Order: sequence, then structure tokens, then C-alpha cells
Amino acid sequence: MKDQLDKLRLNALELIGGLDDEKSLFDVRTRVLGRKGELTGFLRGLKDLPPKTRAEIGQLANLIKSELEQKIDEKQATIREKAEERKIGSEFLDVTLPGRRSIPGRTHILNRVTDELIQVFNGLGFQLAEGPEVELDYYNFEALNIPRDHPARDMQDTFYLSDNVVLRTHTSPVQIRTMELQKPPLRVICPGKVYRRDADITHSPMFMQIEGLWVDQGISLSDLKGVLTAFVQEYFGEKLGLRFRPSFFPFTEPSAEVDIQCVICGGEGCRTCSSTGWLEILGAGMVDPALYRFVDYDPEIYSGFAFGMGIERVAMLKYGIPDIRAFYENDVRFLNQF
Repeated sequence: MKDQLDKLRLNALELIGGLDDEKSLFDVRTRVLGRKGELTGFLRGLKDLPPKTRAEIGQLANLIKSELEQKIDEKQATIREKAEERKIGSEFLDVTLPGRRSIPGRTHILNRVTDELIQVFNGLGFQLAEGPEVELDYYNFEALNIPRDHPARDMQDTFYLSDNVVLRTHTSPVQIRTMELQKPPLRVICPGKVYRRDADITHSPMFMQIEGLWVDQGISLSDLKGVLTAFVQEYFGEKLGLRFRPSFFPFTEPSAEVDIQCVICGGEGCRTCSSTGWLEILGAGMVDPALYRFVDYDPEIYSGFAFGMGIERVAMLKYGIPDIRAFYENDVRFLNQF
């Protein structure tokens, strides 16, 4: 049996020595040392030998197994080293070529303006509140004093997923949801995407909006004017003029459109402001007491105001961007300017 083991050892060493690729080496390892290999089969036959012979032959077989495993590992290392040398020798690296410059990403201009607006209103005591973009008709219209078949729906009655589910047309539903969960005092700012059927140089079917709500005891129109004046002066500059014009919104009474002095001509009149010297920036007003019945607030105790503005419009005014579609065309030449 010793002769058989010696013959197996010499044959395996000869095979290993003549190999130059890992696949063939793996095949030899399997054929000799695998579960059904030659040496493994030999070891399984030791049980039929006398005890004394079994110990002697078993020790020899284990020594041969260790030797073959070591030789196979050494051969594998040699094959891999030679393969690496061949790879290096066949490749050419031109160290004179310029390197590939990594271009860092940037915050999109709309996200940056949103963050700036949130920071301004945080400084005025407003907390961030968010809600779903796919909204129930109840929160998007009815709880905001816009019942079915009301004319005020005409400008916003837009992308429906079902008779009762709509892509929100403003972020005002967040205000209703927040008031349902929290009793006054309440001071929140609500940014997010909204959807309407508009598409031209100043309107987009999807755009971003930010709205504010403050409800407490004794809140008046002068508080609304003070907050919006502070916002305009903080964001656009202290010297910029501001004016309120009467308007209508179903969820505020009284309501107002808020204009700022044209940031292009400084109020002297130009094409951008249609020679009026003023640019509309947001809508605002005192919360209509009719809304309070939807959120179980007592209108005899509490009052409040709300306001909202398009983030794209703010960005267009601040940076002199003439076309709202530029924000969504992903033209790197435009985005790199900010």
C-alpha cells in the first residue's frame, strides 16, 4: 500500500509541476484531494486494514495529503504572480495624459431657495410641517371652504386619481392636517410640490409652494403685515418697498395680494413689471372663521392668518430668471450658474 501511496504522490506532484493555469490546478485538487478524489478514497479504505498497519499507512497518507495541499497552494500563488506580471507587461499607461476631474454635485436652485425661505421663517418662530402630495378632496378643497361645484375650484380643479383623490393643488391641506392634530398656539411653514394645469413661461403643471399659518389669541392683520414685511426685508433687502392689494381667496377673509418693488428697475417701471414698478409675490389674508369648524377651533377665541407663495416665483424675482421652465429642463449650463 505504501507503493500505491508513493505512486499517487509522484503522479500528483508531476501534474502540479506542469500546470500553468488555475482551472487545471483546481481540477487536479479535486481529482486527488476532493471528496471523491483518489487520496480521499484511499483513506476511506483504511478501515479494512489491521490496526497496526492502519495507523502506519494513515499517518503516511496524511503527510502526503499535507504535502500536496502545500504544493498546490504554492503553485496557485506562482500562477497568479505570473498572470499579474503578464497583465502589467501588456498594459500601457500614459502618465502625461490629464487626469479626470471630479465634478461635485450641487444643490438645485429651487431646493436652495426653499432652504433659505425655511431659514427665514424659522427665525420668525415658524416650525416646519409637511404632508402628502396625493391628497383627499376633503383636505384639498372642502376643509378649505371650497365645496364641490364652487366657482373657486375652476382654477385648481386639476389632476384627479379618482373622484375623491387629487394631486394637491396647494400646500394648504398641510395646514388643515396640522390644525387637526394640534391646538393653538400654532405657527407653521409648509413647503412642497403642488400640481395645476398651467404651462407657459411663468407657470408649470408642477411647481413648488411654501405657505405659512399662525393661529393664536389676538392675532390681527397688523401681525400678518409685520411678518411679511420682516420676510421681504430679510430676503430681498431692507430698502425694498411692499404693498397690500385687496383680493379674494376662499379660505381667508379679508384677503390680499402682496407686491414688492420691482427688483429689476427698483420701482421705476420696466418691461418685467409692465411699467408699474411692482411685482406680485404672494397671497395672504386672515383665516376665514368658517375653516375653524373643520378643525374644532373656537373662532370666538382664536384668530389667525395664512400666506402662500410660489418658490419658483421667488427664485425668478431674486435671480432675474425670465422663464419658469428653465428650473425643470435640467440644462447644466443654467444650473451651474447657481
